[in-house]
Amino acid sequence: MSDRFLPSRTHSLEFGLIIGLFLAVLILEFSTPVDYLFGYLYPAPILLASFRFGRIAAIYATTIAVILTLSNLWIPGGQAITMAMVVDRAIASATLILTGWLSENNYSYRVAISKQKSQLDVQQQLVRLREDFASTLTHDLKTPLLGGIATLEAFQTEKFGTTTEMQQQVLAMMSRSHQTSLQLVETLLDVYRNDTEGLKLSLAPVNLTALAQEVVTTLSPLAAADRIYLSINHGASDFRQSLWVNGDKFQLQRVFTNLLKNAIDHSRRGERVEIVLESHADRQVVKILDSGSGITTTELPYLFQRFYQGHSDRQAQGTGLGLYLCRQIIEAHQGIIWAENRDAAGAMFGFKLPIGIYRI
Repeated sequence: MSDRFLPSRTHSLEFGLIIGLFLAVLILEFSTPVDYLFGYLYPAPILLASFRFGRIAAIYATTIAVILTLSNLWIPGGQAITMAMVVDRAIASATLILTGWLSENNYSYRVAISKQKSQLDVQQQLVRLREDFASTLTHDLKTPLLGGIATLEAFQTEKFGTTTEMQQQVLAMMSRSHQTSLQLVETLLDVYRNDTEGLKLSLAPVNLTALAQEVVTTLSPLAAADRIYLSINHGASDFRQSLWVNGDKFQLQRVFTNLLKNAIDHSRRGERVEIVLESHADRQVVKILDSGSGITTTELPYLFQRFYQGHSDRQAQGTGLGLYLCRQIIEAHQGIIWAENRDAAGAMFGFKLPIGIYRI
């Protein structure tokens, strides 16, 4: 007999209850005429045995219940057995066997579900540990990077003595490298923080047109270095129009910057990157068009997933965090972000935001 079926201190009450139920039904069966069938009450102890002690206990309980139900035809005896009595007992026995089979399946399902739950709990613990580690690591990395940037700026401003033109160029390159690393660390920290705590927005009326112009002005030197021309197109309108949304200006500026940098990085020298601003009935739409290599069809659904880099030349660059951060920000604004290939060469990254308060 299975150890699970043997009563322990913790299971003694349940075991006693099962025995008590069997005895109660047995007394009713054998103290009344054969015409009275109480075998249909045996499923209660069978199910309880299965639930508390497992499949072996359910098999034992089912076997005992069937034997007792059938033996009541002859015990205690003294009454003529009719075909109707035999059929009734056979049907009751079949019902008990079916109950035992179902309880055994139910136990197997509960064991499988319990194992899956345990595996999920372990996986969730690993995910939390990994995210806590990444969050702590990125937070700690900011301090030496900020210290390095401050030191390089001191050298560039000749606080430690004069520097040659060649040294200034080297210092500028080192400073850019540190700034890029700092931006990556801050992006990684923000991504993990947003996933665990949610993105907290400071909402106010924001004019997407003015914001786009600010970002273009900031990134113009970067684009000019690659001989890429940046332009703003107002869609169907021939004039500059304001696109107001209720949003967090700083976070939306990060979306513009990430998408525009992405377009610049994947455009060929001498080409154009265009920002298209459109106002619709209930949405403000921003599209950023580039003339790069485009996106493969298989990679389009995964572009905005965390750490997704893909296998094409276009997607293999970077960490896969920038677009994921953009998705976090836009979705926090109740908006939609997407990407698609252009009819001509290149790709289009766009987002839609609900129309906000108009302000002069």
